[in-house]
Amino acid sequence: MNQPLTVFPVALEGEVLPGEKLADRIIAGLKAAGLELAGGDVLVVTHKIVSKAEGRLSPAPEDDDAREALIASEAVRIVRRRGRLIIAETKHGFVCANAGVDSSNVEPGWVCLLPVDPDKSARRIRSRLRVLAKVDVGVIISDTFGRAWRTGQTNVAVGLAGITALHKYQGTCDSFGSMLFVTSIAVADELAGAGELVMGKAEGIPVALVRGAPVKFGRSSAAELVRTPNEDLFR
Repeated sequence: MNQPLTVFPVALEGEVLPGEKLADRIIAGLKAAGLELAGGDVLVVTHKIVSKAEGRLSPAPEDDDAREALIASEAVRIVRRRGRLIIAETKHGFVCANAGVDSSNVEPGWVCLLPVDPDKSARRIRSRLRVLAKVDVGVIISDTFGRAWRTGQTNVAVGLAGITALHKYQGTCDSFGSMLFVTSIAVADELAGAGELVMGKAEGIPVALVRGAPVKFGRSSAAELVRTPNEDLFR
């Protein structure tokens, strides 16, 4: 029988500053919430605090030209434009609004950029947590993305460490015995979305602890969730 899946909000005291060790802050936040890491747990960490800790902040652009220049510096191509909205592909391969340049949940006068290497950031946090808590956990760095053909946004994994990104069903059978040839469930994205349910967008809760998730531990990366050009029918 599957164990229950539980998601706990984890607040951090004060603003995250450049140079801080996030794992230490997360352990303190867990302790304040009366929680303790256990083997098999997954932590969902919003990319905003990762970017802040890594100094991925930029002065807010003073006009539209400066804004577009900053977005272009974070992008490898512009996919679509509509008014001030720019959909761009980042250097990581993510297709998102404004190449991840975002002013929400950031001090006035500044904008936040995506981490340079979110997978590496997740591995660093996971490694430090292993030292501090003496257990193996998964770490997901999340961001809020819009979706083609669907209204509304959801959180997805932009960085990953310790768990596999996809649950691949190819070569298995469904409940009626029919062979599955295509289905791969983006478990990391699903967990990022589950974390958002308790973190919210404006509640100041940047971390979620997911316990009981049916994940597989192993080497993986959020890069595996990026559809390759030869498989992208809309590129």
